[in-house]
Amino acid sequence: MNFKQLSELLVKTNKFLVLRSVNAININLTIRNWIFGYYIVEFEQQGQDRASYGKKLLDAVAKEIKIKGLTAPELSRCRQFYLIYPQILGSLSQEFPDHILKEIFGTLSQIFFSHPRSPDIKAVPDYSKSADQNSYLTNLIKTTSFSHFVELIKIDDPVKRQFYELLIFRTTPSVRELRRQIETLTYERFGLSSDKNSALIELSNKISPVETSDLVKSHYFFEFLNISKPQLVEESELEQALIDHLQDFILELGNGFCFEARQKRILIDDEYYFIDLVFYHRILKCHVLIELKTEIVKHEHIGQLKVYLQHYKHKVMTKDDNPPVGILLVTDKKKTLVEYAVAESDKELFVSKYQLQLPDKAKLASFIKNELRNYDLGTNHISPQPPEN
Repeated sequence: MNFKQLSELLVKTNKFLVLRSVNAININLTIRNWIFGYYIVEFEQQGQDRASYGKKLLDAVAKEIKIKGLTAPELSRCRQFYLIYPQILGSLSQEFPDHILKEIFGTLSQIFFSHPRSPDIKAVPDYSKSADQNSYLTNLIKTTSFSHFVELIKIDDPVKRQFYELLIFRTTPSVRELRRQIETLTYERFGLSSDKNSALIELSNKISPVETSDLVKSHYFFEFLNISKPQLVEESELEQALIDHLQDFILELGNGFCFEARQKRILIDDEYYFIDLVFYHRILKCHVLIELKTEIVKHEHIGQLKVYLQHYKHKVMTKDDNPPVGILLVTDKKKTLVEYAVAESDKELFVSKYQLQLPDKAKLASFIKNELRNYDLGTNHISPQPPEN
């Protein structure tokens, strides 16, 4: 063994074992959420005091258990996951010995495993008679993260859902890629193909497989492990460095800014979004949402920020608050654009009032240009320099 072989062996071993660790976490997360879904359905059907909670059950459960990430919408997803995939029960016995299953399910295990109820769902995919259903689902769990399952359970058509299951088996796409395939009607377009085998090969060649780093970036992964990490979304190192400094820059301006959150996760129409920085302005009595993009301005950037503002207006602001305001900072390293957006843009009074208290556009643009000039591409680090006058 020479030095190069030693180095390659260490890298290969590390990559293999890291992947095994990540897969193990994803499998346990998936099974936990399935079991949670079972518990909830079991309570809804058989719980002695279920009528007392009714439609507010999931809100009450989330408030009681206080498990990071398990809000009422997430518990609803667990419930839906169980209802769509009740057959996963059979694969549990392959993953866990009987004594562990009994420990997990407790006193309910004997009832459940002796007489499992069939959930009232539209349909269950008719898997091939020649294939072992338990083996199929076990492999699906091992190759599919819960983030992938979140996309799959949105599909009502069982046949269509199974198509994307097979696509996951064949190509192991990232969650973003799976979502793109669903949104671009790959199933429907595939059905129109005259040569299915060639179409599948062509499709497989176009899909890049998921990387271990993609799995680790999942917010489900961090919440399951109860790990705090500021950047839970895929962002460039440059954007993250700019956000780090921008947070300090805004606070140093004073003028009533109170830091509230970074990478603030919000749920809109069953989809998670992340807001770069959120402040509350104690003088204006409103939330200030800041989005930063290290690219040329696009219509979707403005539209996205307006969606965030409407979400805050209808879901977050109280009766004593003024409408939230958004600040969009966009740069392609040649030109910096700073724009304000307001949840109620037709109210000129609010726009004028905001502009008296918010950072000057020129000052923000100068800050961004200064940061970009000091950014070291080799170290992904911004060297501190005095700001431009």
